[in-house]
Amino acid sequence: MARLIIKILPSLVMPLMPEGKRSQIEEAAMAQDRFGLEEILRAAEDAAPGESIDVVAANLRERFDATAVSFLFLDLVSQQVVRMADHSASLQDRNAEQIPLAGSVYEQVLRTQQLTQAPNDGQGQRVIAPVTNRGDAIGLLELTLPKVNEEMLERVAQAAHALAYIVVTDRRFTDLYHWAQRTTPVSLAAEIQHQLLPSSSCCEAAQFVLAAALVPADSIGGDTYDYTLDHDTLHLSVTDAMGHDLDSALLATLLVNASRGARRTGCDLTEQAQRTHQALVEHSKGALATGQLLRISLHGNRAQLVNAGHPWPLRLRDGQVEELTLHVDPPFGFPFSVDYRVQEFDLRPGDRLVLYTDGMRERQAAKLDLPAIIRDTIVQHPREVVRTLTATVTDAGQGQLQDDATVLCLDWHGPSREGRHTHAGADV
Repeated sequence: MARLIIKILPSLVMPLMPEGKRSQIEEAAMAQDRFGLEEILRAAEDAAPGESIDVVAANLRERFDATAVSFLFLDLVSQQVVRMADHSASLQDRNAEQIPLAGSVYEQVLRTQQLTQAPNDGQGQRVIAPVTNRGDAIGLLELTLPKVNEEMLERVAQAAHALAYIVVTDRRFTDLYHWAQRTTPVSLAAEIQHQLLPSSSCCEAAQFVLAAALVPADSIGGDTYDYTLDHDTLHLSVTDAMGHDLDSALLATLLVNASRGARRTGCDLTEQAQRTHQALVEHSKGALATGQLLRISLHGNRAQLVNAGHPWPLRLRDGQVEELTLHVDPPFGFPFSVDYRVQEFDLRPGDRLVLYTDGMRERQAAKLDLPAIIRDTIVQHPREVVRTLTATVTDAGQGQLQDDATVLCLDWHGPSREGRHTHAGADV
């Protein structure tokens, strides 16, 4: 099975990859024996899901003659990393070392996504590599090695990439990875909310890069974001259910599942909005929710949007940020008949689109200049943009937000070469 995974992974991811990236994947597949990826995957596959990281760590310790091997999880609120060492702590250990991210080498590696070397008090060399899958920064792989050369660094980077696939696969079967992320208590409302979110907060493809975040991650209740891809379309949504407690989390459950159910049965955007609205009218006992539903063609440069009482999107283009002042329809659940309008706006390669909930402008955060922050982070990856925006709002509220705050950042690269050739001139 491990050999099969190595062979089929490139064919699964290549359709969305640019040509340069595709060449890298092909070269990596050809070099599998040299890097030992098949051996790593086979060792992980033979272990129980809760033991695969320990097995991989032992494999790496032997292959690299490492004196220490650790996997560091990014915690739920993205403020710390939690160290899981192959010889001293398990994923279930509540006393595992917690390291603040701010100003650390770990923050640097997560931000740059570049393998980094660091001294280890004269006892060898620390090598820290990002463990990331399609832009989703899961954590870090850290090894202490007696000596380092270029080939060894390349092998460590490949091992970290393989480890990302192992974690993504195995976390479906165990709560151990969730335990490792819980450095603070999580409210019942937040527990419900997190189950509504996509399993990854970031996605990279040839046509776009997308990242999302919401705060406070340990006590949210009402905000959600969602995204998915099909062959031709990127589907996005941001919603904000009325209230800030368990009732709002239950309302969000109704909202998200009504929207997903309509989308998965092939409804167009108008019908998706209508079904979401009707679900709240029939079952929410008068509660309301604002939201935006979007569809973006992967083969064109047009986007469709339904705006149900939600703050306007912000678009960064050529260094300037503008509010897209589209028509605003009533919120979902409004107790009268509503005909939701599908509106269009253009996206050009190089554009950045930011969607957010009103918690980003709540009380203490009302004076924040969101367009200025978006301009100032123009060179950052969307993953870092959403982190900066949510951290700024949290700081403005002195760590105590009165409302949830959610932000979604989309960098639009435009149709892939194949898309331009096959669907030239296509719109949504």
